[in-house]
Amino acid sequence: MQKSIRVRLSTIMFLEYFTWGSWYVTMGTYLFTNFKTDATQVGSSYANLSIAAIISPFFVGLIADRFFSAQKVLGLLHLMGAATLYAISKVEGFTGFWWLILLYTVLYMPTMALANSISFSQLKDPGKEFPAIRVFGTIGWIVAGLLIGFLGVESSSLTFRIAAASSFFLGIFSFFLPNIPPSKKTTNSLSSILGLDAMILFKNWSFGVFFISSIAICIPLSFYYSFTNSFLNDIDVENTAGKMTLGQVSEFFFMLAIPFLFRRLGVKKMLLIGIAAWILRYLLFAYGNVGPNMWMLYVGIILHGICYDFFFVTGQIYTDAKAGSAIKNAAQGLITFATYGVGMLIGSYVSGFITESYSTTVNGKTTYQWQQVWLMPALIAGVVLLAFAILFRDKVKVTDSTN
Repeated sequence: MQKSIRVRLSTIMFLEYFTWGSWYVTMGTYLFTNFKTDATQVGSSYANLSIAAIISPFFVGLIADRFFSAQKVLGLLHLMGAATLYAISKVEGFTGFWWLILLYTVLYMPTMALANSISFSQLKDPGKEFPAIRVFGTIGWIVAGLLIGFLGVESSSLTFRIAAASSFFLGIFSFFLPNIPPSKKTTNSLSSILGLDAMILFKNWSFGVFFISSIAICIPLSFYYSFTNSFLNDIDVENTAGKMTLGQVSEFFFMLAIPFLFRRLGVKKMLLIGIAAWILRYLLFAYGNVGPNMWMLYVGIILHGICYDFFFVTGQIYTDAKAGSAIKNAAQGLITFATYGVGMLIGSYVSGFITESYSTTVNGKTTYQWQQVWLMPALIAGVVLLAFAILFRDKVKVTDSTN
């Protein structure tokens, strides 16, 4: 692959995740501070991303792939997204904000698949070359968090304007990518796009257990995404957005370690460790504070690598091994639909409802009993861990996942 193309693809990944990371982590803090929302409203705002995740496969598979060049669609969506993000930074009421976030996430979510598709089309050996390009997405997310934290604008509309500027530049830059014409093939049926072709996997008991567990673990996952930044700011942690990037740094290193650990631990142990890490993380958040127990907060953030990689990445490997070549894409689509779509949608509303139930408002000021809040996702993760340990019986050899 030409160096110029590698640089362009890496830039796309960097800006793709820089744009997302600029506003997503701190949105809860922004809503609490500027609109005086309750936790249920924060949860419903984060749920919009899951609604968009459910809708986006239709757009990419049924429309974008068939009728338009991928790089042009990518550019147009990001330009429209830039305008929407700027409008979000100007809106003065929560209702308008909620609808604009829904519009933006519907515009943004298809771009992730499009960016991946464009990258894969230029690679001779995707398995070997893509990770070196995709890692720039993680770097973009980290840089966004460090920038927001350094500027001290976590509760400012400037976060959305930074994202808008990034999205605008990304939109223009997309038109200079290699041309990816629409596919003349029409094999992407509605059933394959939704992963329905992979329903045959449910004949396997353990895959069914894994599938339900994947949805269930997204409930505690939603607590982290929706309320960690607000929690840390509420207990006076400085440069919260910057400190939270330690989670992405951890994710990067554990991603590299997964092939080594997978061979030694196997699927079930990896998945169990991933679920257990969620329990430990929330217990650390429940009892950590600014002072002698500050280390608990740091460890809780750094555990993100184990929490995410050990369950979700290992789960993708497991799904790949169970599906085989015939329904591999459908199976991955089914798991993505279940987790980022259905699971995160349920989790966003549940986390908002539970967090709000532990709030107290006195003289117009709302305070949250964060220890009780964090104990709830720890309990939920504990139930998932117990059920998974008892019910999951499959044994998958590492060679199955690397064919």
